[in-house]
Amino acid sequence: MTNGPRSGLTAVSTALLAMSRHLEVRDVLKTIVVSARELLDAEYAALGVPDDHGGFAQFVVDGISDEEWKAIGPLPRQHGILAAMLQEATTQRLADVREDPRFEGWPDAHPEMSDFLGMPVADGDEILGALFLANKRQAPSGPGGCGFTAEDEELLGVLAQHAAIALTNARLYERSRELTIAGERARLAHELHDAVAQKLFSLRLTAQAATALVDRDPARAKGELQQVAQLAAEAADELRAAVVELRPAGLDEDGLVATLRTQVKVLDRAHAAHVTFASKGVRALPAAQEEAMLRVAQEALHNALRHSGAARVEVVVSRVGPVVALRVTDDGQGFDPSAVRRAGRHLGLVSMRDRASGVGGRLTVTSEPGKGTTIEMEVPGV
Repeated sequence: MTNGPRSGLTAVSTALLAMSRHLEVRDVLKTIVVSARELLDAEYAALGVPDDHGGFAQFVVDGISDEEWKAIGPLPRQHGILAAMLQEATTQRLADVREDPRFEGWPDAHPEMSDFLGMPVADGDEILGALFLANKRQAPSGPGGCGFTAEDEELLGVLAQHAAIALTNARLYERSRELTIAGERARLAHELHDAVAQKLFSLRLTAQAATALVDRDPARAKGELQQVAQLAAEAADELRAAVVELRPAGLDEDGLVATLRTQVKVLDRAHAAHVTFASKGVRALPAAQEEAMLRVAQEALHNALRHSGAARVEVVVSRVGPVVALRVTDDGQGFDPSAVRRAGRHLGLVSMRDRASGVGGRLTVTSEPGKGTTIEMEVPGV
């Protein structure tokens, strides 16, 4: 930092608000590390979340480039000073970490560190992680002393307490989302069972009728066999669509636009309706917003392809000023939006509205009998 450390109540408040704004665990970890390094004017900062095998499930750094991080090699183990913070729940403030008897060295590509301030991040008796900083930029003058002061230690303690709250909340959110996804998959599996079982039952009866007719009435048997082919095609459509919805979304790896584009392509192949996708000017969104948009799009596509009788369905994701919008439009039978309760239950509009509002957005439904339906979700962009 060229102008010295940010300090004062405003800087601390900004850091704490930034921590509470994120819902994804890794986003929270990164925000904690960046905030700590800036506030305490350190060259390096890191936060490690331990696993149960002597290593770290997650390890986030700030002040080291991606190239430098790759050159360092594997994640550190829980040993030396890191182990002391995690196992003994003790704060460590050292004038030179390299001279501490617990220091066990580091890889060749690791940057040199001297003064060191480390603190456990704890929720009650549970140690959630170890937060530490190294190389105070503007260290107090005087030989032999640690660059980090008692005031720095106190400030890091405040950040660590709030980091524990933010990290716990993020974990609870991710667990809640996992349960929601599991519930949705159970619902889809139930729908799949009902739809395909019905098709297969009809398929079996029709095949039996064709068998009985093949000798005495070949013409009627031919008609029944054509019906068998139609029912088999419909069952295959149901299976393909269900596979798309049950398959993990891949948002973490691919992002919203690529994930939606892939799913639309598969649905276009699986259904008689022509399904298209377009995007314009959309950058990556916070994970919670992308998750909500994907689920709303899936619900709207389900409605359009299963219930509306549409010949064309269009999915568009676009940025208009500060707003990112998802729009799913079909040319199906439509409905009367004034019948909110009936339509809401039938089309899942209540859950879609909840998803939109849950990430600070809104949902708009436009429809009219015989004139199709448009479902639009808007969220504030970043």
